[in-house]
Amino acid sequence: MSTQQDTPPSGKGLFRTKTVEQSIQDTEEPEHALKKSLSALDLTVFGVGVVIGTGIFVLTGKVAKETAGPATALAFVVAGIVCALAALCYAEFASTVPVAGSAYTFSYASLGELVAWIIGWDLVLEFALGTAVVGVGWSGYVRSLLDNIGWSLPDALSGTDAASGFGFDILSFALVLVLTVILVLGMKLSARVTTIVVAIKVAVVGVVIIAGLFFIKSANYSPFIPEAQKQTSGSGLDAPLVQLIFGYAPTNFGIMGIFTAASIVFFAFIGFDVVATAAEETRVPQRDMPRGILASLIICTVLYVAVSIVVTGMQHYTELSVSAPLADAFKAVGHPFYAGVISFGAAVGLTTVCMILLLGQTRVFFAMSRDGLLPRFFSVTHPRFGTPYRPTILLGVIIAIVAGFTSIDELATLVNIGTLFAFVVVALGVIVLRRTRPDLHRAFRTPWVPLLPIVSVAASVWLMLNLPVETWLRFGVWMLIGVIIYFTYGRRHSRMANTSSQ
Repeated sequence: MSTQQDTPPSGKGLFRTKTVEQSIQDTEEPEHALKKSLSALDLTVFGVGVVIGTGIFVLTGKVAKETAGPATALAFVVAGIVCALAALCYAEFASTVPVAGSAYTFSYASLGELVAWIIGWDLVLEFALGTAVVGVGWSGYVRSLLDNIGWSLPDALSGTDAASGFGFDILSFALVLVLTVILVLGMKLSARVTTIVVAIKVAVVGVVIIAGLFFIKSANYSPFIPEAQKQTSGSGLDAPLVQLIFGYAPTNFGIMGIFTAASIVFFAFIGFDVVATAAEETRVPQRDMPRGILASLIICTVLYVAVSIVVTGMQHYTELSVSAPLADAFKAVGHPFYAGVISFGAAVGLTTVCMILLLGQTRVFFAMSRDGLLPRFFSVTHPRFGTPYRPTILLGVIIAIVAGFTSIDELATLVNIGTLFAFVVVALGVIVLRRTRPDLHRAFRTPWVPLLPIVSVAASVWLMLNLPVETWLRFGVWMLIGVIIYFTYGRRHSRMANTSSQ
């Protein structure tokens, strides 16, 4: 094994890189080492657990009715392809640099410290906001189930008491705290809980698909790709950035409507990249990380396509519900029982989405603190459980409070842009590391480099351009805050800075 002395950091200043050997060596420090306990099956379950969430139960109807019609299935395929391009890049990095931190760690090894910090700060936003949003969504489903059996929480504890001006969502708050405890107690326990919940969730999705097949009417698929319509909504900050730059107004329906829809349903795929954050806790990462990342993405894409085909076959796309399309489609054909099953599956399923997003954030935060870019206090692992308990507790409490006090639905698109930005950086990193370190052993190699990563960058950028200007402005503000923190703290406390000066 190479040592840090054998492999000094490359470059200087803002773009100094941390070598792969250094990254791997850091994982062997007793106080800063994560426990290796995950298999390829665990990783696949994590991937399916975080991806299958509200997207499959909600976005299908909204996109079919407003943007793509029955061709929503093709929109899921397009979004799945964009994710697959990124997944192939993630798989190479995760098997080559099996270290916690995902895109942050990969960027540090290829593009330099400043880029690594920016993407790490981006991931902190993505995972934190995603956890809070999903927690609030979970709370809504649970309250709906409680209402069905005659129980209801006071408005003041449901985050909905507009009369008093005070609303605290006790359910989302409690969920995040419970999941925080599970993550502190160990990854294997987290994997077991996730396996059970994912089995229930996939079973519910399977029931929906199989039962729905008996109510499909072929006439509902006509026209499969409705005639294109110019979008009439969206101006100013609400307009997509592509419209301001190129004067191109995205269309609803038609062939281009499929791509517009893909930028929306992309939210349903968010999370598969979280699998890469668990690389350091995988027993055989060189073999199992590519399997886990790609298998989870394939499974989720197949389920999404199947559900969208079923729901648009049960009801004509013009009649679909936007808020609860699957449940309402079964009510429309006289089977309300399945609506209850779907609500139960959604509530159970969102539990794992929330937990795995929280897991991803704590691992990125842990990796950044181990490198000194954030206080080293947070990089100490628990002596018994081998988990980064300090950042887990800190972030868990903060996110629980955020989820309890705000719905933040309008900020959900920030999760999209944050993920796509990470995709762009990882794809570029693969190209750079192939040129700078061709000698590295790569257990998995992204095919057709540099063509495939370039296509991945182009596809991700295109989806980013279809997001509203307002989202870009919010993202820019968050990045600016991150740059200020880097120059006031991270740059001076970086371990690479200290290594370079020796």
